[in-house]
Amino acid sequence: MTLHKNHTLNATDKLTLLAKELNIHSWNELTSFIANLPYGRNENRYDFSLVLSEKKGSCSSKHALLKALAEVNQIPNVSLILGIYKMNHKNTPGIGNILVENNLDFVPEAHCYLSIQEKRFDFTSRSSSITRIENDILSEIEITPNQVAEYKVQFHKDYMKNWIKNNNIPFDFETVWKIREQCIYNLSQ
Repeated sequence: MTLHKNHTLNATDKLTLLAKELNIHSWNELTSFIANLPYGRNENRYDFSLVLSEKKGSCSSKHALLKALAEVNQIPNVSLILGIYKMNHKNTPGIGNILVENNLDFVPEAHCYLSIQEKRFDFTSRSSSITRIENDILSEIEITPNQVAEYKVQFHKDYMKNWIKNNNIPFDFETVWKIREQCIYNLSQ
């Protein structure tokens, strides 16, 4: 989960100073700290500093924070990736039986992670492993940290609407989105 070279966090911006207040002084310390934080949505999805102050975050907020800190600390070859993958009970344990109950093999799920030196890394939790979903990735695009809020959600919804239409899914968008929300809820329990 670490880079070959452990970069020091030298910038003087708000995010780096907040990390240093938590005794985080290098990239490897930062990625380890973030991966060890519990999963949870922050009060304000536009403020990545909340990952550090609330000591929790989602895949979006955690990876947006990491990308933002990589940028200001001039850590090279770190990209923020928005991937859409086939979320099912095999690659996402804990979603429950909601897909089976609705006769769905999977639903397209949006997930953020990093590409570091062209390798995928998932710092969502200590147990996160990109290898779980790697074979089920349907689409990937590089985004900026500020795109994890509205853009990510809209991209995900548009993708899902096209998937429903192109695959003759017997539900409307609102129903599939509710099924997906139930899966996410089950994960957070």
